Parts: sequence; structure tokens; C-alpha cells
Amino acid sequence: MSLIANEQTKLTATALNTAASSCFALGVLAPIAAVFYNAGGDVHVPLAVLVLGAILWIGAALALHLSARLVLKGLKS
Repeated sequence: MSLIANEQTKLTATALNTAASSCFALGVLAPIAAVFYNAGGDVHVPLAVLVLGAILWIGAALALHLSARLVLKGLKS
């Protein structure tokens, strides 16, 4: 594999890992912060909904991160 192909593979893995980080921040950290700081005013979200949403977003982030690791296995020296 050429140097250019290796760099393209690294960029693809970086994009996937960045998407994973964004999923975690958007789906897990933001709702927790919103509840903590009462950003919704009088809107109350059941704890079960928050937990289920967090689990789903963590799953999406994990899938993207593992995809990035899989892409990196395609690197050749």
C-alpha cells in the first residue's frame, strides 16, 4: 500500500472516530448537562428515557470507534 493510501486510511479512521466522539457528546453528555442545569425549564424527562437514550448513543459511538479501529487494520508498512 502506498504512502498516499495509508494517509487516506488514517483520515477515514479519524473521521469515524470524530463522529464517535460527537455521538457521545451529543447523545450522552449534552442531555446529562441539560438535566443538571435544568436547561429545559419545567420539562421533565423520565430517567428511563435518559438512560435508554444514553445506552443507544454509547452504542452508536462504540460502533463508530470500532469501525475506525477496523479501518486502521488495513494499514500496510
